[in-house]
Amino acid sequence: MKRNLLKAGFIAALLTATFGFAQENKFDNMKPRDKNGMNVFENPKDSVTTFDHLRVRVGGAFALQFQGLSHKNTATPVINPTTGVNANELFQVSNNFNLPTANLDIDVALYDGINLHLRTFLSSRHHNETYVKGGYLQIDKLDFIQKDFLKDVMKYATIKVGQDELNYGDAHFRRTDNAYSINNPFIAGNLLMDAYATFPFMEVYYRRDGFIGMVGASNGRLNQTATGGTAPSVYAKLGYDKQVNKDLRVRLTGSIYNNANSSRLDFYNGDRAGSRYYFVMESAKVASTGAANTGAATLNSAKVVPDFVNKMTSIMINPFVRYKGLEFFGTYENASGRNLNETDRRTYSQYSGELLYRFGKEDSFYFGGRYNQADGKLVSGEDITVKRYNIGGGWFMTKNILAKAEYVNQQYDGYPSNNILNGGEFKGYMIEAVISF
Repeated sequence: MKRNLLKAGFIAALLTATFGFAQENKFDNMKPRDKNGMNVFENPKDSVTTFDHLRVRVGGAFALQFQGLSHKNTATPVINPTTGVNANELFQVSNNFNLPTANLDIDVALYDGINLHLRTFLSSRHHNETYVKGGYLQIDKLDFIQKDFLKDVMKYATIKVGQDELNYGDAHFRRTDNAYSINNPFIAGNLLMDAYATFPFMEVYYRRDGFIGMVGASNGRLNQTATGGTAPSVYAKLGYDKQVNKDLRVRLTGSIYNNANSSRLDFYNGDRAGSRYYFVMESAKVASTGAANTGAATLNSAKVVPDFVNKMTSIMINPFVRYKGLEFFGTYENASGRNLNETDRRTYSQYSGELLYRFGKEDSFYFGGRYNQADGKLVSGEDITVKRYNIGGGWFMTKNILAKAEYVNQQYDGYPSNNILNGGEFKGYMIEAVISF
């Protein structure tokens, strides 16, 4: 961790020394990473430009949690006849601090209307070493071709190309991205079905008078290789976002994602940073291995992963309403697909609703709750249901520092008796400190 932070500091110093430019806090058409980014979804589209030279902005995020959770299950013991180990015995969790996480962000204004974003995970649950999470090139003007080229079109259009998270649904705008947790009102490990993946992609946006349209394409793979066939993934978003008056804002979007054929589709298990809930509902046998100590073997603790590796079609609908300090964000999702060994598709559905009240000077405080449920069919045929609710709140000590606390309860129903999640439940409290800049 210390070595990685020193490495990040060296990179930042090198960039500053190389380009010799002062740190820039505002970039055209780029989302702020402090409290000002709250309830900002897609990167904004602004016709105003401040570009006069190549500029570099170095930022980052840090997060640390104290976890006080307990768990239980009613699974039938599965004993290894050689070792005598029960594979369905749960890992003994205790109250303690989780691994501190850290991000390094680099934004570059390359040209008038062209920005670059890169995010690196310096410390994460899944990896001890520093690794690149993803990045993209964003084009809001085509002046590099010719001055005012397609000006009337680019006034409303944006082009994004890179390998980063896809703009499927709106839930990913409120999720925790390793250490970047300032936009997530809860400490929860994001939604139960966490539709998040860093695939190579190209997206084209058109936004005008509150209406949002986006089409995108990807190869649907997290790790790239020249071997192994795959069909392109296509996805789209259509919506409306309007500040009706000074007190009321409404937003409604619908998204669809489809992959016709893939040899490895990392869509609901694509978050390489790992779940926020460490070791819950994990086998003591698995969680005691060396790999699990880095989070690799327990990457998806508390998540619902449908195992759609080969084919998948998913839709997500997200309403957002804010009236004065009261805020509602909802999710409905339906996904169907199969893995490489199946011939028929299975279906999963997800529902989530969170209600918050923000108050105090500049909305520095908030409290509220979230209910999240996922229903689906296992490969073995059982219909399962997982329910989670969170109650918590937060305090923005400054625009860059947030303290959060929550109570969480998650329950599992319908899993077969020999599955470790049979009769499963975990509950308790979490406390988190977040810094983002």
